[in-house]
Amino acid sequence: MRIEHIALWTDDLERFKQFYVRYFGAVAGSGYINASKGFESCFLSFGDGARIEAMKTTSLNPVAIEPGAQRMGLTHFAVSLGSEALVDELTRRLKDDGYPVLDGPRRTGDGYYESVVLDPDGNRVEITA
Repeated sequence: MRIEHIALWTDDLERFKQFYVRYFGAVAGSGYINASKGFESCFLSFGDGARIEAMKTTSLNPVAIEPGAQRMGLTHFAVSLGSEALVDELTRRLKDDGYPVLDGPRRTGDGYYESVVLDPDGNRVEITA
C-alpha cells in the first residue's frame, strides 16, 4: 500500500502549479475542468510516483486558514531531496525568492535533516534530506 496522492485547495491554480514545478521538479498534467460543478484541478507528478492534486472551486467555500497554522488533520507533507546540501540549496532559493522559511535547515530529534517552508497557499512543506 502507498499513498497515491494528496489534494489541496488553491485560489490560484497557475501560481500553485508553477511553485511546485519550479522548486520541486513536479510535472503538471493537462488539467481537468467541470464547469457545471465549478471545479478545476491539475495533478502534479513527482519522480517517484507521488502526486499532488491541486484543486480550485467556484461553487464551494473551502475554509481559509492562517498561512502555516497548526491545525487538526493534515498539517504538513514532506518532500525528500536526497541530501543535506540539496535541502540547504532549495531552502536558500525559496528564502531568497520571498517564501517564508519557518524552521531550519536543522537536524531534528528524530534524525531528519529538514527545513519547513510555506507554499504560496500557506501549506507547510517539510524539505528533507
